[in-house]
Order: sequence, then structure tokens, then C-alpha cells
Amino acid sequence: MSLPTEPIGSIPRTAALIEAMLAFGEGRISQADLDRAGEEAVRETIAAFEATGSPVITDGEQTKSSFATYPLHGLTNLAPDGVTIPFADGHTRQLPRLSAGPFRYGMFAATYMVAARRHAHRPIKQAVIAPSALSLLYPVDGIAGYSRDAFLDDLKREAESDIRHALDAGAHNVQLDFTEGRLAVKLDPSLGLLRTFIALNNEVLGRFSDADRQRLGVHTCPGGDRDSTHSADVDYAQLLPDLFQMQVGNFYVQLASERDRPRVLGLIKPLVKPSQRVFVGVTDPIDPGVETPYTVRDRVLEAARVIPVDRLGTTDDCGFSPFADDTSTARQTAFDKIRARVEGTALASRHLGL
Repeated sequence: MSLPTEPIGSIPRTAALIEAMLAFGEGRISQADLDRAGEEAVRETIAAFEATGSPVITDGEQTKSSFATYPLHGLTNLAPDGVTIPFADGHTRQLPRLSAGPFRYGMFAATYMVAARRHAHRPIKQAVIAPSALSLLYPVDGIAGYSRDAFLDDLKREAESDIRHALDAGAHNVQLDFTEGRLAVKLDPSLGLLRTFIALNNEVLGRFSDADRQRLGVHTCPGGDRDSTHSADVDYAQLLPDLFQMQVGNFYVQLASERDRPRVLGLIKPLVKPSQRVFVGVTDPIDPGVETPYTVRDRVLEAARVIPVDRLGTTDDCGFSPFADDTSTARQTAFDKIRARVEGTALASRHLGL
């Protein structure tokens, strides 16, 4: 038996899919042509993922516009001037703004799950966006005839459906992407915004059974886009105590790129409940160098000295290409890092006598 190891989600899109997306945007190919390119990209990605030896895979989020915005696909009640998220290197990402109610998901993650299962031979993990991130769509000055409370009621219902449909579609587990958690601390050091986010997420998570919540998890990282982050300067000590109040069984914690991993592990240790597992990041998608299996092994053993092995797993710090237009990481580099994670976790497991 080996320690469990899982990816976070995204893989850089295939060159053919990137070209097809560009051609579709320019009106040079049809939706059917784009769909065929997406299907082939998913097939290629799953085959490459399985070739790494990863016991749990994803579809690489090949056909998602981004990890955050897939539920907005096809919606017409959006304006482009929503919340702007600045990254350390100066580039920004901007969310749309909800311009009218009601709020409904245009796409559920289970759609990607069903498409991936046509090609997969191993358990598939499905990432979904946390409702807290989508709560940022509602404008500060409100929407006439559609209150914020009404919006949040709709959001919670839709987010619950997103998770439930993925479970029902056969997901090995479902991960809430919560990169806005650390950013919330940066925006509001009083922690009020963070606690509002976590309370909202827990309202949704509380609708699931204890057994279901053992198949649910939350991922935290300081953002990872175009080799930059938005909140890596935020001390984990400000985030983790509240993060571990989330009602899930699994926590995926960016750690490989932290400057003081032992300190962070020490912060995590008293927070982990007996029913929870911590998947520590052992590969850094932003670092262009590929970790060796022995580097990964040593990072796992470092964590195992602090976190009980029956509550420990490994993961990547973040997705490798959370936005469709992010080509900062080579596709082969992503798979090489995943292979190193799998092999290094196995080495550590043998060292631990598992």
C-alpha cells in the first residue's frame, strides 16, 4: 500500500486545441470543429496522464475556459467589468459581473466528467469552483429587482448541484478550488472576508452527508498563472486555522514552493481532524525545473515526520494551466512532474514501510 497521491486538475492544453480555440474565436472553424478538437485533446491528455502511473487522473481541464469560469459558459446576463485580480508580475485576470438575475450555471462540471469517462481506465477526480469565488460576480452596488440574498440562495443551490452531479457521474472525489482563500486574507487582513467565504462554502457542504464529505476536498494555493501568484506573500498562519473549518474530508495544500515547509507543517498538525487527510504539495508547477523522484521522496518524508501517515497524501501545488490561454508551462514538463510525484510518493511509502 502506498500513500495516496492525486493531481489538482489542469494540464496545459494541446497545441492543436489551442489553435482550434484561436480559430473558433476568429470565426474560421465551427463549434463542431472545436468540439472535435476538444474531444481529441481530452483523449490524448488522459492517455498521457495514465502513462505517468498516476492512480487518480483528471481530464486536464482541456475544454474548460478556466477553472473558475466554466459555470458561466453560454450565460448572457454578464458584463465584462467585474472584479480584477492582480498578480505579482503585474498581469491581471478579470471576472465578469452579473448584470441581471437570476443566476444559473450554464455548465456543470459533470459534463466534463462524462466526456472523460469515455477514455479513462482509472479513477477520475473532478475539480469544481468554490461558491465563494462565484460570489464575487455580484456587483457591490447591487442589481435592481434581484437582491444579494436572492443571488446567494441561487448560487448555493447551483453549487450544490455542481458537486452532486459530479459525484453521481462517478467522480472518484470532488475538489473545491479555493485559491481566493489566501487572496481574501490579503484583501482583508481582519479575516472577515475569508470567514464570509468559508461560511458560504460550508452552507453548501453542509447539505451533503458525512459519507459524501469524505469524497469532497478543498484546494488552497496563492494562485498560479503565467508563472506568477496573487497572494504568496500572505502568511499561511492567517489562513490555515479558518481553512480547516471547511466541512470536507480532504485538504490539498500548496507546500512545495513554500520557503519554510517545516513551519507550515507545524501549523497544519494541530488542525487536522481524525476524519481528514492532508495532501501536501510536493511539486511546484511554476518552477520550470522538474523535481526528481528523490526530491519528492524527501519532501514526503519531511511531511511524514509531522503529519500522521494515515492522514497524509501528496499532490501538486496547483494546476499546471488553470486558464486556457496560459502556455507558460510546457505540457511535457507537467507530465514529467506528475510522474516524479507518483514515483517519489512510492519511494517514500516504501521507506515508511507502507
